[in-house]
Amino acid sequence: MKKYIVLCCVLSGMLFSCNESSFLREVPEDFMSAENSYETEDDFNMSVNDLYGLVREDMYGYDEWRPFDYLYGTDLIFDGEPGTQIRHSNMLGAYHPTAVSPSVHWNVIYKMIAGANTIIDRLEISSLSEDKKTLFEAKARFFRGFGYRTLGYLYGGVPLELHEVKQAKTDYVRSTREQTLTQAMEDVKFAAENLPDITKVRDGEVSSPAAYHLLAELYLALGKDQEAVNAATLVIDNPALELMRNRFGSRKSETDKDVYWDLFRRNNQNRAAGNTEGVWVIQFEIDTPGGGSSSTKLQEKFNYRLERNIAPMVRDVRIKKNGKTYTPFNWPVSDYTGGRGIGWGISTKYFSNTIWEDDFDGDMRNANHNFVRKFRVHRSDVINNLGITELDVDNLPEGVEVIVGQGNSTTVPGRYLYAYQSKCTTPGNHPDALYSNKATLSLKGDAGVTYTDQYMFRLAETYLLRAEGYMNLNKKDLAAKDINEVRGRAHAKPVDESEVDMDYILDERMRELGIEEKRRITLMRTQTLYDRVMKCNPYYADPKTNGDGVGMQKHYNIWPIPQSAIEANTDAVLEQNPGYN
Repeated sequence: MKKYIVLCCVLSGMLFSCNESSFLREVPEDFMSAENSYETEDDFNMSVNDLYGLVREDMYGYDEWRPFDYLYGTDLIFDGEPGTQIRHSNMLGAYHPTAVSPSVHWNVIYKMIAGANTIIDRLEISSLSEDKKTLFEAKARFFRGFGYRTLGYLYGGVPLELHEVKQAKTDYVRSTREQTLTQAMEDVKFAAENLPDITKVRDGEVSSPAAYHLLAELYLALGKDQEAVNAATLVIDNPALELMRNRFGSRKSETDKDVYWDLFRRNNQNRAAGNTEGVWVIQFEIDTPGGGSSSTKLQEKFNYRLERNIAPMVRDVRIKKNGKTYTPFNWPVSDYTGGRGIGWGISTKYFSNTIWEDDFDGDMRNANHNFVRKFRVHRSDVINNLGITELDVDNLPEGVEVIVGQGNSTTVPGRYLYAYQSKCTTPGNHPDALYSNKATLSLKGDAGVTYTDQYMFRLAETYLLRAEGYMNLNKKDLAAKDINEVRGRAHAKPVDESEVDMDYILDERMRELGIEEKRRITLMRTQTLYDRVMKCNPYYADPKTNGDGVGMQKHYNIWPIPQSAIEANTDAVLEQNPGYN
């Protein structure tokens, strides 16, 4: 907030705060300024596009680490290369008020809110029609509500600013968590009631169903369970939205796969591909200015490096027998060995094994092409000399020593070999520019990005949100029915209503969404982060492996207010969250 509200508002103040010398004010005629940038519909469209860009920056493309703050330190994955705070090893340092993660997200999200506020205030003095003003207000309030929702989950109560700030402001005070989320709810409710239906917007644009999905989530966070059910029902009952139950899209001819696999193939996420399940899909265009995805520069700022983080680094797997050492895999290869993964985000055993135990073979989401456990060997000397054609992480071959992790570890999971969700990569379908030899599917060193559009909201999640509302209303029969809509599509065994509780719903979200969702958002919304990490992720729970000698602590259920924001707020006290003083 210091960087954006203070610095940018000082600049804004230079443009807008001088009243007594109006004759000195320059009237811009041949250059863009804040005074002439909000006049036409195109001007407002450009400003709204900036808000989409800020969502993508915060959650997918700030750099190769910060988008994954939403996954590391949760119950899903742990750090495969410990020793720094970057992937939440040493939580004591990673969650310090001066740490990078809390500061980056705070600044980017407040930048989004400031942009939305400017749009809303400038609409009042624009010459747009009343209908257009309402539409742009709905779009801006969607993003402002989205921003305050995320801040409320991550930090608790935060300062609320609902207008364009035109001069430096240093007297902010915190609202409560409830007040923050209530403001988000009011904004998103306005958006839901005034945005067009999903059939009337382009792929990637926010719509009324997207807003109602977000509204259902906010109602749950505020304890308004019936309202949550009602909002989710408006999405589920929308005739333009339906779970995908049949094969579709760019690779449906591959008969050994399934519809769940189809959901995550390139070019399959949008309605244009026949996908009726995506409620809000974040758009990426490869090698297009502003498209957020490069096939020639791995370190391009906005690349979503999910493949790089989540897939194992099979390059370093070794098999030893009779004094000889074998390398089973080529790397990087565009197949189910994971592209150019480097094994930073290792699946917890809870994620890769425990949640599947009651239906390991029946649930299509756990099929090997969706959750990879069996890795086909590439090297002929391993096949011919050892008779090993694949490495199964749950059943490694006997009579040999398999190195799967750093320090010559033979314990699965290790950085080099572990089960992972294939939705992080595009087997056999990386962009052409990335192949060094397409015949062998060999990739260049700039691979590591996930080259698909990304679901922010998907109808399967809407069902699980409504199930959560029904559960809270003690209507577990209806909760089980909604969960079974999702499980039924996956050919999984139905859940009985007696099994439905918050833990079960969080497990089902793992099974259905996994690395696709911003897991930290869910766990902080439900205030279960501490409990789930202690239950499901021994790496972060154990002070020894965590790296700080302390391990997971209860006050990590929310992040600290960044120290930079506290220090910049010189004319009022911006209180720190408990445990971080």
